[in-house]
Amino acid sequence: MTTPAALTVDLDALSHNFHALEAVSGVPAHPVVKANAYGLGAVPVATRLMAEGARTFFVARLAEGVALRAALGAVPHIYVLDGCVGAAAPTLKAAGLRPVLNHSDQLIRWQEAGGGPCGLQIDTGMNRLGFRPEDAPAAFAGLALVMSHLACSDDPAEPMNRRQRDTFAAVARRYPAALKSFANSGGCFLGADFGFDAVRPGICLYGGGPEGRPDSRLRPVATLTAEVLQVRAVEAGESVGYSRGFVADGPRRIATCGAGYADGVLRSQAGTGQVQVAGVMRPLLGRVSMDVIAVDVTGLEVTPGDRVELFGPNRLLDDAAAAAGTISYELLTSVAPRVARLYTGASGA
Repeated sequence: MTTPAALTVDLDALSHNFHALEAVSGVPAHPVVKANAYGLGAVPVATRLMAEGARTFFVARLAEGVALRAALGAVPHIYVLDGCVGAAAPTLKAAGLRPVLNHSDQLIRWQEAGGGPCGLQIDTGMNRLGFRPEDAPAAFAGLALVMSHLACSDDPAEPMNRRQRDTFAAVARRYPAALKSFANSGGCFLGADFGFDAVRPGICLYGGGPEGRPDSRLRPVATLTAEVLQVRAVEAGESVGYSRGFVADGPRRIATCGAGYADGVLRSQAGTGQVQVAGVMRPLLGRVSMDVIAVDVTGLEVTPGDRVELFGPNRLLDDAAAAAGTISYELLTSVAPRVARLYTGASGA
């Protein structure tokens, strides 16, 4: 480990999840690698997924697409979900990127710049990005993909899922030559008729469950650990951390560990968070500081240099997120750049 906090990415587990999502949906998976592959590293993640057969990727921002194209070369299709924003058309075209057009102004800009392969997003009820069904344009040259996005796929019983699916199917029939993509991670598990031509998984690739809780069909990909920097005895009545966030009711042993909110440990985990250490789960004590956390290791054989697991195979991502009052997406994307990314698996370095 090169830093007190480290994020280990299991590329073999990533590969397993990619193929599992293709198997459950019955169609090819086109990975979403926006936000630096949810914090795991877009280039090593996409490189491994290309080795597994992926040939189409989705990013959110133009800069993400430019960087990914430079790393991956000319082979994969790379769609930019923001679309053709402002004066982005020349940069999109120069990098061989495909904007997902979200409204008429973007379509006009793209066509005025010469057009070319692109996507079209239909807003089927999320009211975020995309053409309303009644405003969707007629088919046009260069349209390679038609997509929409589920609002409630983490709740299979939500009737909106079916309403969105049926709306998308009706609109998509206007574009017979374009690839149809509807399902996100949760949508992969909603049934064969949600798959269309390709699915766009994100969080489930990286180990999060489709319903916001662990799913045995998916393997943990990311493991966030922190080094024990010091172990000290704390007596009854003594406090730990800022604002006396924890006051000992008896003798305790406290491990100070090298990860804090500057590394992506959310302050909301104070009082509810746990880590796995020495084979057992132990609570965080007191406030989360910028660079460290305090862990109760009373009765355990823990010494400086040992490591605690904040999430990973022993402290599952969705469980850790729930304890922090958030979702797995936020927990992953909050891991800061100063945390070393370490890769294991056949393509790991």
